[in-house]
Amino acid sequence: MAVTAGSGPADLIEVFKALGNPARLQIMQWLKDPETHFREYEPIADRQSVGVCVTHIQAKSGLAQSTVSSYMSTLERAGLVRPTRVGKWTHYRRDEERLTQVARAINTTL
Repeated sequence: MAVTAGSGPADLIEVFKALGNPARLQIMQWLKDPETHFREYEPIADRQSVGVCVTHIQAKSGLAQSTVSSYMSTLERAGLVRPTRVGKWTHYRRDEERLTQVARAINTTL
């Protein structure tokens, strides 16, 4: 689903659903500044270019691995995060371009 500045409210529903969960919203906030929020975890890869390892998101959140995987899939489907595979681990980072498009769409339609 592509959200652009001209999108209608119906196109934002998936984004709102994804961010409507407190844990997913918290994860998005952590991913905004991964160096600060995940500094206690040794990075497997560069956090700025590939993101934060899902195991670190799981450890910080205290949620079950299956729950975190489900939450990250929801954020990915909404286009809010981008996954990158590094070895056997998936890393996630925010899609800042997409978030800018969503902000414009909200400003335009609401």
